[in-house]
Amino acid sequence: MRMFFAIILCKLLRFAGKLVGKGSSLPGQYALKLCPDVLGRVKLPSCVIAVTGSNGKTSTVEMIAAILRKSGRTVVYNEEGSNQIEGVATLILCNSTFSGKMRGDVLLLESDERYARRSFKWFHPTHFVITNLYRDQLTRNGHPEWVYNAILPAIHPETTLVLNADDPLVSCFAEGHEKVKWFGLDRCSISTGEHHGIYHDGARCPVCQGRMEYDWYHYEHIGRYHCADCGHHRHDTDFAVTSLDLESGKLTIDGDTEISLAFRSIYNVYNILAAWSVCSLAGADKATMASVISNYILKNGRMVQFTLGNHHGVLLTSKHENSVAYDTNLAYIRHTKEPCQVLIIVDAISRKYFTGETSWLWDIDFDQLNCEQVKKIILCGKYVNDLAMRFDYTNIAAEKIACYDTVPQAVGALKAGGGEELYVVTCFSDRDKLLDLVQREQ
Repeated sequence: MRMFFAIILCKLLRFAGKLVGKGSSLPGQYALKLCPDVLGRVKLPSCVIAVTGSNGKTSTVEMIAAILRKSGRTVVYNEEGSNQIEGVATLILCNSTFSGKMRGDVLLLESDERYARRSFKWFHPTHFVITNLYRDQLTRNGHPEWVYNAILPAIHPETTLVLNADDPLVSCFAEGHEKVKWFGLDRCSISTGEHHGIYHDGARCPVCQGRMEYDWYHYEHIGRYHCADCGHHRHDTDFAVTSLDLESGKLTIDGDTEISLAFRSIYNVYNILAAWSVCSLAGADKATMASVISNYILKNGRMVQFTLGNHHGVLLTSKHENSVAYDTNLAYIRHTKEPCQVLIIVDAISRKYFTGETSWLWDIDFDQLNCEQVKKIILCGKYVNDLAMRFDYTNIAAEKIACYDTVPQAVGALKAGGGEELYVVTCFSDRDKLLDLVQREQ
């Protein structure tokens, strides 16, 4: 009876929440208070896919859902992004009958890396995708190895792990686990023999702390690695990008399927490959996957096109306190060919908690913007002085940089002159402060 009443309560609160535009977590929170083990009582679909990691969760989940739906599966997933246990409970209970049987063929979950162990206390995924582990939100997550230890209790022996072979820390999840599938990139046009970035979290082996050696890097500490001391190494892959040309926007998966990229970012490549890998394991065929993923435009707001005055603009959403997210977007801008301006907004650090901690700005390789096509860099927001100080330590000419205290001031200055391509880098906390002042493109 407790399960029955928990489901009713969750559905009622969710209905009320939708009327006021809220309520993706609160209904599950109250349902769990009423019946703490309700997630262990509900009958779930035979296929339960979870995705976690520092970056790429939302985008990967969206593409998995699109592929499996195109394949004829009924997919239930947390489209609103509520990825902690309360949001997971809301999703499951609101899609269950009063008798406790969940509707749908596939339950697909984006899972917060810090709280995955709570979400999967009462049930376990059939497939668990782990995308990457980076420095992320210092005030919340600490070091990547702390996040690794937080995820570890969420892994069940019967779960098939789908791991990024190119990440030396992620690959440690395979130790002692029998069901593992690997995805990664072969050496390609973006691979380098030297590490690029402000810091190098892959310099030491995560197993024995010995010196890690790399055959090549794709970006940051992601690449082909091995430890001469303990033998920890990059595994052979079950699913691979076998060729990649970001300039032309083409990649090939498993040597025989070409994919066109709507967004020519190395992040997008890994997200596509992660989605491809788990959908293959779930029974999707290559033709269907290729038709969905080719030129796929994300609907989650990670990349938004807009018009501001004479500027065509592209918003590249990056997580604040996550230097790798910033670096990959700056690399995307650097590799564009046309003259452009760049707007960087840091007006709030986080949507979820207050902090004025900005040391993460010093982990970002802003010198990537020191290139001929970047004609102007505009800094703005509450933390504009922190940004300006960080840029003082780059090699970018001071005359290229302008500072404004608020987003409206920066938008006004941009609207008044110039017609170059405009790239905006900021986080979800500050995204709408820009989009409310520009004309979004469909």
